[in-house]
Amino acid sequence: MVHRQVIGATSYLFDNLRDLLAKATPPRSGDRLAGIAAESAEQMIAARMALADVPLKRFLNEAVIPYEDDEVTQLILDTHAAQAFAPISALTVGGFRDWLLSDAATGETLAQVSRGITPEMAAGVSKLMRNQDLILVAKKCAVTSAFRNTIGLKGRMSVRLQPNHPFDDAKGITASILDGILLGSGDACIGINPASDDPAVIGELLRLLDDVIVRMQIPTQGCVLTHVTTTLGLIGRGAPVDLVFQSIAGTEAANRSFGIDLALLREAREAGLSLRRGTVGNNVMYFETGQGSALSANAHHKVDQQTCEARAYAVARAFDPLLVNSVVGFIGPEYLYDGKEIIRAGLEDHFCGKLLGLPLGVDVCYTNHAEADQDDMDNLLTLLAAAGVTFIMGVPGADDVMLNYQSTSFHDALYIRDLFGLKRAPEFDDWLVRSGLADGDFRLEGHAGQLPDFAARLIA
Repeated sequence: MVHRQVIGATSYLFDNLRDLLAKATPPRSGDRLAGIAAESAEQMIAARMALADVPLKRFLNEAVIPYEDDEVTQLILDTHAAQAFAPISALTVGGFRDWLLSDAATGETLAQVSRGITPEMAAGVSKLMRNQDLILVAKKCAVTSAFRNTIGLKGRMSVRLQPNHPFDDAKGITASILDGILLGSGDACIGINPASDDPAVIGELLRLLDDVIVRMQIPTQGCVLTHVTTTLGLIGRGAPVDLVFQSIAGTEAANRSFGIDLALLREAREAGLSLRRGTVGNNVMYFETGQGSALSANAHHKVDQQTCEARAYAVARAFDPLLVNSVVGFIGPEYLYDGKEIIRAGLEDHFCGKLLGLPLGVDVCYTNHAEADQDDMDNLLTLLAAAGVTFIMGVPGADDVMLNYQSTSFHDALYIRDLFGLKRAPEFDDWLVRSGLADGDFRLEGHAGQLPDFAARLIA
């Protein structure tokens, strides 16, 4: 359906809903690279004006990628919850924005309608919102998940301890784990990005994580972020797998470029559940996403990268994950050029993920050739914490020596927790107190005398 919007003497035409969403998107380099971005600020505003008048029901009748061509579209439409959609079904995209910002949209109400919201609806309304709108609505969304601890509770923020090493060296990884634990990180998970894809190496890393967690009785979960097929093979050999990891995208073709499809993810989830390793919950999947992944695989179908990203959240939602992480600035400046674009994308991703009912975390990060710096990351981290982000990354010194990008450090997590009064997952906080690493108020300071003994036990 062609959409028309007049501004002054100029009439703007948008070929279909896909084109309208692309032209309404805030500026970013990936959409310019794909040749689908608005050609001027006036055209972008015209697209937003037209988008505001589109009924939400239109998204159920006009798919941005044809149903017959894409299994992600099929998943979105086949699993749409009509009963959950009913309270908002009469709204336009603009009316949806107004409702989300109103007092009527409470945390409880948003949870009730989340399964009725398609990713395209979420992406569409985000394009009409300022940064403060994205923050305010995301803050209202309460999403929890659990495995060995409970993630996403109000007033808490978790951290994935990321102890990567360029040679997968056990001593180097253990040193980074010790660093993170002593600074109160690791409640989201202890997750290693391996340098190797050798199943034997991956198996050793899984056993290292399991040994640390079991021996120190840490109420957290380990994960080695290898391909899902490698994890499936290791589960079959009896490896101690807590979380099953996979990078995912918002189109069937992009997922195929990752070597996966929905059937494989279903198999992986069932395998993870069969191990019964969780103690307080059974959310066993960990997914990572990022704006630009479909475009980088030439698998975007001319859909803007932010809408593709929201569609990836529909994939994640189908598998009840413990963690979903938007690695927002990792793909590079070809997709998000500078700090401004990265900040906007991070807030969009967090908003869309939480609105769709996901435990959404953000890797607040950038590559060294992007027009961004750590001050930009400080800004995004602070805004996300205000928005109630579920978890962030904890990297030694914020500089990942294996993946060669800049993220957030254990000290950044201390800063943001202190600023907003945020606690960790309750089981993890209680363990820090029992271990003598924190006082009764969960503060880490003043317990230096306990550190040598704890470190000796960890590296023994």
